[in-house]
Amino acid sequence: MGRAFVYVILGGGVAAGYAALEFTKRGVPPGELCIISEEPVAPYERPALSKGFLLPESPARLPSFHTCVGANEERLTPKWYKEHGIELVLGTRVKSVDVRRKKLLTATGETISYKILLIATGARALKLEEFGLNGSEAENVCYLRDLADANGLVNAMQSCAGGNAVVIGGGYIGMECAASLAINKINVTMVFPEVHCMARLFTPKIASYYEEYYQSKGVKFIKGTVLSSFEFDSNGKVTAVNLRDGSRLPADLVVVGIGIRPNTSLFEGQLTLDKGGIKVNGKLQTSIDSVYAIGDVAAFPVKLFGETRRLEHVDSARKSAKHAVAAIMEPEKSGEFDYLPFFYSRVFGLSWQFYGDNVGEAVHFGDFSGTTFGAYWISKGHLIGSFLEGGTKEEYEALATATRLKPLVEDLVELEQQGLNFALTVSKKPQPAPPIEVSRSTSGLVILEKPAYAWHATVGVVLAASIAGLAYWYGRRRRRW
Repeated sequence: MGRAFVYVILGGGVAAGYAALEFTKRGVPPGELCIISEEPVAPYERPALSKGFLLPESPARLPSFHTCVGANEERLTPKWYKEHGIELVLGTRVKSVDVRRKKLLTATGETISYKILLIATGARALKLEEFGLNGSEAENVCYLRDLADANGLVNAMQSCAGGNAVVIGGGYIGMECAASLAINKINVTMVFPEVHCMARLFTPKIASYYEEYYQSKGVKFIKGTVLSSFEFDSNGKVTAVNLRDGSRLPADLVVVGIGIRPNTSLFEGQLTLDKGGIKVNGKLQTSIDSVYAIGDVAAFPVKLFGETRRLEHVDSARKSAKHAVAAIMEPEKSGEFDYLPFFYSRVFGLSWQFYGDNVGEAVHFGDFSGTTFGAYWISKGHLIGSFLEGGTKEEYEALATATRLKPLVEDLVELEQQGLNFALTVSKKPQPAPPIEVSRSTSGLVILEKPAYAWHATVGVVLAASIAGLAYWYGRRRRRW
């Protein structure tokens, strides 16, 4: 018993939805594409789970946030997939994949074969048990990675209104969940081992601003320590959290956000792995020509920095999905994936965007006592990263453009004084065209060769600005997402 498709997308997250839309835009015939997902619903915009889904009033619910509304495109409901002849195999776990024979075996024993496989398996939330701790099975200990997790968290929040919540972890999920819990009038304490929140991205000065803002909303921080154990009642519910520093926190709800791990187990020993994920080239193609990988699971070359990275953010998932499908459907027309790393978040009334890389020396600018401020990161004399809180559409676009251009910075003091104006000025400067290469053919004719990446650079800058503008516009339009 089995089925056969030309294209199979393994995984049903954000990347899968955007890949499906791109396949249809490029004319995939009905019946040739299949999506296999463990989740029982069609692909949706995962960021909604930690934002609009958790709001106490008018919360986001499906079908309102199916992909691809996050990029202001079509909303792909189950009806949409049916109308386009795309097979949705939902609630189905794949227990093995043979990339040589191009076959997948589901937990129910069905074999599904393909010509091209697109891996969009994403990542799973790290569990406490992986760090030698117990308690994940308690009904009031919650993680947040998929729709089932979000529903469980909402139920737990409703049962502890006015109670105490402990958030374990100071990264993306921890910060966004803490904000949602506070909005739901739950007393929140965040616990994490780092010296400040969002330690992988924020400087101490930037982190201090957000921590103070959270504290003004009633959120407490305990930094530099970790969870040691839980205390339980007779029903197995957590009643208190014990920390390694000796602190004891009463708890009606615990939210754990301690990182994710890419879902690569089906391909270990079959595909080349790197950076914790599946290594791909500039076409998002793995070590097997018929297999591609996108989203959180893909470790791809970031041309801007000349190294391979694996990025855990929805924007990367969306863009890598589109590029991989372009490479599959029109390989002769698609160049290499030229992605500008981009991260953003919206919590309470705050909204920030980050572009590039946060290595080198950070130069802060703006009014940290107000609502608009930011930072540049300078490495080897060039701007390679930028951050802005409270910007306008034009300012975010300028930030993206300037970061991709990697302009020379000679004076850090002057850069601090110029602040946001530096990016605004750089983004408006006409860029000199690269020199034309001259070569001579075997017949003696002189040939003017087009620079290899001239148009890539131009398109890249335009795309970066467009992404920034879209993120700003859509954030204003759907603030709760």
